[in-house]
Amino acid sequence: MSDHTYKFEIAMSCGGCSGAVERVLKKLDGVKSYNVSLETQTAEIVAEDSLSYDTVLEKIKKTGKTVKTGSADGENKEV
Repeated sequence: MSDHTYKFEIAMSCGGCSGAVERVLKKLDGVKSYNVSLETQTAEIVAEDSLSYDTVLEKIKKTGKTVKTGSADGENKEV
């Protein structure tokens, strides 16, 4: 089993926004590491094979932030 790398472009305007995204990722089972950048408006997640792109996307959307783009292992996906 190999890890997946998910990348999202998320509309974040302040530290509270990026903090909200970080909090949901921290609680999500299967997330090995993540990097949320307010400066580049992105979140990059390294996830175990068992954690799907759609699950991560839904968790980020629950923060109320707008997800503009997303990719899984370098392949663009629907948001």
